[in-house]
Amino acid sequence: MAELTITDPMTAPDFGRGKVQQFIESLLWDSRDSVFVRLTVKAVLVMGAAQALIWWQLNWATLAVYLALYVWLLPPCILMLHNTMHRPFFKRRKLLNRVHPYLFTLLLGIPGGYMEHHVGMHHVENNLEDDLSGTLRYQRDNPLHFLAYFTRFFFLSFVELPNYLVKHKRTSMAVRAMSIEALHVGLITLAMFVDWKKGLVSLLGPYVFVRFMMMLGNWGQHAFLDPTQPGNSLVNSITCINSPYNHKAFNDGYHIGHHVKMNRHWTEMPGDFLASRETYAKIDAVVFEGLDFFLVSVLLLTHQHRFLAKKMVDLGKPRSIEERVAFIKSRVAPILRDEAARAAPAA
Repeated sequence: MAELTITDPMTAPDFGRGKVQQFIESLLWDSRDSVFVRLTVKAVLVMGAAQALIWWQLNWATLAVYLALYVWLLPPCILMLHNTMHRPFFKRRKLLNRVHPYLFTLLLGIPGGYMEHHVGMHHVENNLEDDLSGTLRYQRDNPLHFLAYFTRFFFLSFVELPNYLVKHKRTSMAVRAMSIEALHVGLITLAMFVDWKKGLVSLLGPYVFVRFMMMLGNWGQHAFLDPTQPGNSLVNSITCINSPYNHKAFNDGYHIGHHVKMNRHWTEMPGDFLASRETYAKIDAVVFEGLDFFLVSVLLLTHQHRFLAKKMVDLGKPRSIEERVAFIKSRVAPILRDEAARAAPAA
């Protein structure tokens, strides 16, 4: 097997041993997560000021400042929340575990029901038929199919997610998801009545944009499915290595490893990938180098199969570019309900 060098981060940032750092670590279950506390403080201060700037005076200059700050902070903040919903975060002042995600609903438009959707449904169903964000039934290189996928999520998840959670006896999750979403929509509506331009920039725009980007990312994460084993995390997810995005978003590219063990710490993802390479090779797992999930989705939807093929990592037997293109196309076809039911799900 060819040697592979990983450039993605394998350790948490070192903030020294000053009094501030010691205090932060005293609040946490895992000292490596102090980076999340610092990111939270930065995001609250920066985006709080940016929101105030927009409501004080909206013009092209303040809009440009706001958008630049928003785009800079959104990816790491989403993935910070993703990490903290999968692992214990605050050991002391535990109320912060509840408050923390809702701050980012207000500041960045991240769905208040993110945890309930992601942990309470997506990881349980693992992209199979009952996963409301599942890609199984769609042609994953068809833009119209992606539009249908996003439209369903955007307009129906408010109803479908609580129904799913109640049906599976996760009533408290359903109540939380419905409550925070209703409050968020109510706040957006009020802001639009007060000043529709400022409400659009600060609340409604982020509300729509975050949901679109999350679905675009999920589309790429679960685009290449093996129809014979759609419930196997090794072949219903992908991994993106050596990507600038991994440095910004806490190794989010290692999606196979995350689905295999959803509470794995982000610093351990690259090591797990290297340790699992032979397993990945045997089962024909899909790994790209230098890309992120959003680029994978865009490249698929614009039919850049050959470009994607060039970015595929040969883990086992080398393939020609033409063989990789054929493989990619074979993995993006819809899988019908009957086919998924016949294929035994695997962990």
